[in-house]
This record gives sequence, C-alpha cells and structure tokens, in this order.
Amino acid sequence: MQQQIQTKLNNNPHGQVIGQGDFKYKVNAHWGVLDSATTPVENCHGMAIDSKGRIIMVTDTDKNNFIVYNKDGKLLDAWGSQFPGIHAVKIVEENGEDFMYVVDSGWILNRHWDGVSTDEWDSPRNKVIAQNGSIAKLTMDGRVIFMIGHPCTQGIYTPDMPFRPTDVAIAPNGDLYVTDGYGSDYLIQYDSQGRYIRHWGGHDNSDSNYNLVNTHGIEVDLRNPSDPHLIVSSRFEQALKRFELNGSYRDKISTPGAYIGGPIFKKDYFLAPVCWSHFEEHNAVDSGFISVFDKNNRIVSNLGGTEAVYKDDQLQPMCSTWDVFNHAHAICIDDDENVYVGQWRANNTYPFKLERV
Repeated sequence: MQQQIQTKLNNNPHGQVIGQGDFKYKVNAHWGVLDSATTPVENCHGMAIDSKGRIIMVTDTDKNNFIVYNKDGKLLDAWGSQFPGIHAVKIVEENGEDFMYVVDSGWILNRHWDGVSTDEWDSPRNKVIAQNGSIAKLTMDGRVIFMIGHPCTQGIYTPDMPFRPTDVAIAPNGDLYVTDGYGSDYLIQYDSQGRYIRHWGGHDNSDSNYNLVNTHGIEVDLRNPSDPHLIVSSRFEQALKRFELNGSYRDKISTPGAYIGGPIFKKDYFLAPVCWSHFEEHNAVDSGFISVFDKNNRIVSNLGGTEAVYKDDQLQPMCSTWDVFNHAHAICIDDDENVYVGQWRANNTYPFKLERV
C-alpha cells in the first residue's frame, strides 16, 4: 500500500479520466485553486450549489469558513470564522429565497497544540479538541436566523452525552433530520422551527438494523415523489441505511470496503463520497473515492476506485486506486452533471471539478 500512496503523491491527477461505464469524468485539479495566503482552507468539509449556480464550500479554517465560487472556479466571496468545526452545508429555497443550513461538529483548533499530534483525540496537545456542536439556519450572506444546540436542552440527551453533529437533511415539509455522527450517533428529527419530534439510532438497539455507527451523511430520497424516505450513512458499518420519514427501518445498502458518506442526488442516480477504503483490516490513509449509484441503488461506477463487481447479487469489496483522491468528503453536482469534490486531510487542497465525459 505504501508504494501505491507514493505513486499518488508523485502523480498529478489533472486530466485523468476516471470511472466506469456511463459515468466517466475528467479530473480538473486546477479548477478551485486560490491564493492560500489570503483564502486558505483546512479541510473542505461540505459543498452545495445555490439557485444562482454558485458553489459554496465550507472549511474549518479559522480564516474563512465559507468560500463561494462561480462554475468557472473564480472566487466570488470568502467570509466567516464563527463555525470552527463546520462540517456540512445544505441549501434550500423557501418562497423564492435561498437559505443555508450549516452543521458544526464542535471541533476547535487547540491553542495548546504541540505541532505534531493530529489523531490523539484525548490529548490536551492534539491539533483539534472536542466541544459540543450545533446546527444553524443562515441567510445566504451569513446572518443567523436560528440555531439548534445540545439536545439536553430539549430533554433528548443527558448533559454528559456528546453532541457533535455531522449532517442535516431538509424534508419537503421543512422538517430537519440531523445525524450526530461524531457524538452519540442518534438521528434526530426536528420541525422547521427546530422543535424536537423524535430520534432513533445509537449503538445498542435490540434490532441492530437501527444502529448507526459514525453516521456521516443524510439526505431525503425524492426520486419517486410518492415514496419519500431517508438514505443515511452508517460509515463504520460500511453501509447506507434507508428509513421512512417517521424513523421506521426499511433496508440496508451494503458498501463493503468503503467507509461511505451520505448521498447527493441528481436525476435518478446519486453519488456518495468515500473517505477511506477498508484495506489490510483498517481504514487506510489517502484511500478515498466516490461511488455512483443507479436508480436501483446499485453501484455503477467508482470514481478513483476499483470497479464495482456483483456476484450472486452481492457487492464485492471495493477500494481506492490510490491515484486521485486523499479522502473524498464533500460533493455537489451542477446542472451539466459535473461534480465538485472537497477533501478532508488532503494537504489543504482546494476542490476538484470532475467534468462529465
């Protein structure tokens, strides 16, 4: 594996065509590059497109949480430092106006960082340390409309239970579905004003189908308007789980070998970012890719990954090709079906654009 990673570091993926079948893309690694001295990134955690076609990326740098591009990769705006652990962004149109929902996982840069430690989560000298997170609804220029804080304030959690949310989905009726993937792993449903409705998930259900482990992304599947439901990442189970909007379990989409995030829909298909491949019995460094699922929720292409193979209707283990992505974390899709990719722990890399072939 080390040789594969070194090959990756020595190669520039720009211009490479990736994917299989009808879903192939040309990598544009130059698309979103900016001056790191004035507009830096730490981790490109979330991406979304507004009704004007602008690409909004969120990053957990302490200089600019929000970076706004046009489709050509030109910088339009950069602002904000009030969300140090920002992890996801979703944009919805309400009565002709766009609004942003942002998720802060609660990680903050440690002023006592020893300059070395990045994975010693319990160390007082680690680069980031954990507090509790929040969800906020914002206008597109960054004005906060309301925030949802620790669920103990609504009697859902006890104060000692961590709340470090990872994503939010907004249903057509305005209900919010929040994944607590770095905290207590529950999925919490609120109404459009942030009032608690129900929750489910966690780790210790008598029916393990309801368990969620490092749940890392969520969206409402509206491909069939008469059958809306949720698709939810259970990343460390290497699976996506489907639930009714009332929390009833439907089924599981297994993704062996892939620590997969939540879906991003386009037409009758969706894409999901994979942060790591399961390789040599662990989640391997610099092993991300992106999976493309068809209308039947079967993988038809892996961008930067090995081809998906089904045997006896069972998906076989997949992994990265180690030549494109470090850790694919955030994606959005434009009207021309081009894909914009943000990465975690990718040496402060700006987003790639994958141009549909």
